[in-house]
Formats: sequence, C-alpha cells, structure tokens
Amino acid sequence: MMTDELQFKIACAEDLPEIVRLLIQDQLGSTREVLTDPLPQVYLEAFEAMESQPGNDYIVGAINDRIVCCYQFTVIHGISRSGSSRAQIEGVRVDSSMRGQNIGKRLMADAIERAQANRCQLLQLTTDKSRPDAHRFYEGAGLTASHIGYKVDIT
Repeated sequence: MMTDELQFKIACAEDLPEIVRLLIQDQLGSTREVLTDPLPQVYLEAFEAMESQPGNDYIVGAINDRIVCCYQFTVIHGISRSGSSRAQIEGVRVDSSMRGQNIGKRLMADAIERAQANRCQLLQLTTDKSRPDAHRFYEGAGLTASHIGYKVDIT
C-alpha cells in the first residue's frame, strides 16, 4: 500500500467497527474495548454524543478505503493563555500491520493542520506511562513531555 494515498476524513458511524478494531490492537485497549458484531450500543451512543458537540470529531485515515489510523480531535476553548483555544487528541492509533510506514507522522501532521485551522495555540495529548514506544513516537513527532498529568478513575 502506498502511504501517499492516505486520506483523512471525519469519521461517520459506519466507521465505528474499524475504529474499535484499531483501539483494541493497543495493549491497554485490548483490555478495555469490545469488538463484536454487532458492535455494542455504547459505542454508537458515545459517537452520537461526540457529534452533538461542535469541535469534537473522530478522524480516520484510509488507504484505498481501508481505515489504517484514527484519532479523536477536540477543540477546547479557554480563558487561560489570553483566551486561547487548544486542540486535544486522544485514541491515537495506527494499524499494527501498517506501522513503520510514516502513517503516524502523517496523522500527527493532519492533527496539527486541524489545530491551526481552528486557531488553536497548542496541541496536547496524554499517553499512558506504560507505553514507551508511544512516548518515543510523540517525541520524534516534535511533541514535548512538558507537563505532568493526573487522573482519577471515577467508575
């Protein structure tokens, strides 16, 4: 497959099984996600909730109509930093069979272009401490581990 054929678009509900397929390939996603046919209803409900929020999209990258990567892109408007907006990306995945072909670099470039088009002053993401390969990838893509993040599981 030629990566120059990689095309990005905002995902539609029909893309959900492929998005979940990519999420489940991750070491953490394999314990959190459920890929069945039909797909569990919670995924469609979450997707519909995202669609109802302006500036909250799932992006998929496809080569010859085969989805090979994805990420969630959210614009967060704020007061800090002189009223700036920031872009948050989550759920960044590249199909495990397609890694090493610069798809991840193209994905990050797409996210940065979307952030610039939305007049965001920065792009941010979080990544689990247990994912050193992802850390190397993000650093190689020009991101800096400049902050410490905290989370609490409230389920």
